[in-house]
Amino acid sequence: MTTAPVLVTGGAGFIGSHLCEALINRGHRVLCIDNLLTGNLDNLAEFWDHPNFEFQQHDVINPLSVDVSAIYNLACPASPIDYQKDPIHTLQTCIQGAINMLELARLNRAPILQASTSEVYGDPEQHPQVEGYWGNVNPIGPRACYDEGKRAAETLFYDYHRTHHVDTRVIRIFNTYGPRMKADDGRVVSNFITSALRGEPLTIYGDGTQTRSFCYVDDLVRLIMACMDCDVRHESPINAGNPEEYTMMELATLVMDLVDRDCSVVHLALPVDDPKKRRPDISNAKKILNWEPRVGVREGLFRTKNYFQQATEKPIQTQSFKSAKVELEVAHA
Repeated sequence: MTTAPVLVTGGAGFIGSHLCEALINRGHRVLCIDNLLTGNLDNLAEFWDHPNFEFQQHDVINPLSVDVSAIYNLACPASPIDYQKDPIHTLQTCIQGAINMLELARLNRAPILQASTSEVYGDPEQHPQVEGYWGNVNPIGPRACYDEGKRAAETLFYDYHRTHHVDTRVIRIFNTYGPRMKADDGRVVSNFITSALRGEPLTIYGDGTQTRSFCYVDDLVRLIMACMDCDVRHESPINAGNPEEYTMMELATLVMDLVDRDCSVVHLALPVDDPKKRRPDISNAKKILNWEPRVGVREGLFRTKNYFQQATEKPIQTQSFKSAKVELEVAHA
């Protein structure tokens, strides 16, 4: 009897594509779905022709009927630029998408993991953030479609567990970076690296004293898989991030050092509801999952810088992948 595939929603995205690749390398059959609003088929090029990989263009706000053995729900735009373009669709993705995937998990009796976010903490009044902190979120601000959408999705996951006994797991992802990031996604790492490589000024919003904690994508994928592998049920979400904390000015200086460019810095107004501090307490990840990050920020930024350099100089696409993309575009025209 053939084992049903593992489903990864949002699998053509930055994090989703790395997760698909890791699952394939582990020997899983992987069904990747994505509506391609922010996902990119180029992210799948390296394993597109693998016999254990299948792609379907699908939006999770619509029901999906398929046999699966596990579900990783990563579907949702994650950068403010992307999720604010269509805030209603973002909220639908968070809530209706969660319901559809939870129903699929219930019908398949499959475990399901929700990729939630540190944004559920809002502009935190507690630092570092522990999972028991309920957050400080503006429910009607421009970021609320994402912040409140992810909070509602967490509620759904725990209610489906209590009501329907679905095996649910929830992680809260802090700032993550690495290869396959979009150069124009508006995130600070991609902004700084691409600007520095071009010798352009680095844009800092606010005075540069606000902080973030940065986790390399390989470390995050290890945590995601460890969370799904874990036999011990955890009763609360688990923070997923690297507690190394940097001010924006410190990060700008580090990027300029790695790129070997002395760029100027331009300060712009801080966006509405932008958190001033962000740092995960990862005690639960260490205790429950035996996980902690392995890649330091300097090393991770160096790898990411190399990726952006190579992507600019020599885009990687195989002929078979180009053909597959054409077929996909024709099929959905």
